[in-house]
This record gives sequence, C-alpha cells and structure tokens, in this order.
Amino acid sequence: MLQATLKRLTAEHRVAALVGDLATDNDAKRLAESGAPVRQIVTGTVCHLEAEMVENALAGAAWNLSEIDFLFLENVGNLVCPSSYDLGEHARVVLLSTTEGEDKPLKYPTIFNTSDAAVVTKLDLAEAAGCDLTLLQSNIQDVRPGLPVWSVSARTGQGMEEWLQFIHGVKAKSMQGMPA
Repeated sequence: MLQATLKRLTAEHRVAALVGDLATDNDAKRLAESGAPVRQIVTGTVCHLEAEMVENALAGAAWNLSEIDFLFLENVGNLVCPSSYDLGEHARVVLLSTTEGEDKPLKYPTIFNTSDAAVVTKLDLAEAAGCDLTLLQSNIQDVRPGLPVWSVSARTGQGMEEWLQFIHGVKAKSMQGMPA
C-alpha cells in the first residue's frame, strides 16, 4: 500500500518515508523501489515509534525535511502499541488488511479512535480471505462513528485515487495559515 502510494506521488511531488520495525530494513528496501527516499528506524524491542526516534532519523536523513512535500511514517506493524504515541503527524491513518478479519476494529479499538482515517487494504483478496466487507465497515463505524474509510487494492489500483485525494486534502489543510 505505501509502496504504491509513494510510487504514484513521486511523479508530481517530493515524497519520503520513515519505516519502523523491530528488526531488518526489509520494508525500507522494498519501499525504496518506489523511487522515494526511505530511511529505516530499527526499534529493537520497542513495539512502536517514538518522537525521538523520528527526530533522530530525520537528523540523519539524506534529504532536507523542508524540501519534502509528503513524509510518511510507517509505524511498527501492529494495532496496539502505535495508538498511544503522538509523532506530530498531520494525519494518522490505520491500515487494516482484509486478510486480518472483520473483528480487528472491535479487538483493537484504540488505534481506530486515535486515527483520522482508516484504509482497508488488499481489497483484491477479500473474497478469497472470506472477508465480509460490509461487516468490517460496520465494525469500524461501531468503534468510531464517522471515521472516513477507504477500501483499496494496491495491486489493482482500485480505490487508490480516492486515497490520494485524501492525502492531498491533508496537505492542503496543513498548509492553511502557514506563511508563504
């Protein structure tokens, strides 16, 4: 999902990503194939990114933050720990794969309650995974009524344009009131 997002945005924008994982730089290598600069944050035994980790990664980055239009922070891939830590993001988005099951919003409500939007990913696998998309959407709304939700397949491109419109909207809102 993030790789497809970066690839689509790099055509017209300066984008970069910071990627958090307990170990390895596998995600950073894969995401770098998008053409965007990517920097790995290895958290060791910590199950989430913290603001200081992000600050240190930015200080050592090969790019200047003021020259980046969109910076994506991919937190450690779980639905528990990242929900409690503010990283100064303009928008927090939770990704939930159709292969994870419809009950995840009910089991892990905090991440949905601290997010500005949700993206249901791997839409192309929903049928094969036996995912009831209506129930999944309902469970998200039960936990967080009114939360914007997009269903996306990075593989087929379904839903990507709507997702990118949201990202552009976040950028526009973040620019309001900033000096020219």
